[in-house]
Amino acid sequence: MKKANSETSLNIKKLHFYPLDRSRWKDFENLFGEKGACGGCWCMAWRLKNSEFEKQKGNANKKMMKKIVYSNEVPGILAYYEKEPIGWCSVSPREKFVRLENSRVLKRIDDKQVWSVSCLFIDKKYRRKGVSTELLKAAVKHCKSKGAEIVEAYPTVPYNENIPAAFAWTGIPSAFENAGFKEVERRSKTRPIMRYFI
Repeated sequence: MKKANSETSLNIKKLHFYPLDRSRWKDFENLFGEKGACGGCWCMAWRLKNSEFEKQKGNANKKMMKKIVYSNEVPGILAYYEKEPIGWCSVSPREKFVRLENSRVLKRIDDKQVWSVSCLFIDKKYRRKGVSTELLKAAVKHCKSKGAEIVEAYPTVPYNENIPAAFAWTGIPSAFENAGFKEVERRSKTRPIMRYFI
């Protein structure tokens, strides 16, 4: 299978998106690799208090995410390119994200029910090719199918063009803008709150 690299372009039409369920758990594992995407996170950082998250980095986080998936809760969307899993978007009702609910900078701006995009992870071979934007569009469609009216996001404003992946896991504003999100609040120079109104 041909791999993407910095010299090759990616055919957006060959991207496909699927909710993460138990039938796709192995693909999720393969995408996240031994490190669990970043430092043993397994996309549990927003779902736990910081103290709990730090205690169970690595395999314990992986087990907890697997338990969520196997309980038939869909915690996000996988992106595939020519049958290979290449991207992930965590999206769920906001109340599922404990740390988000406890954040001062990202606290709720009103009492409306929202679904939150808490994390994006793209295989490094496929970064800077527009995958994030397409994945966000797929996440919005998923939320719409569940009856959501607002999808909220919390990207990081990059301080330069070469933002390290570890700081880009919430996405950058341009990807969200390209997917139709609008900034609605900003309590920090680097952390806007953006929304997509379905």
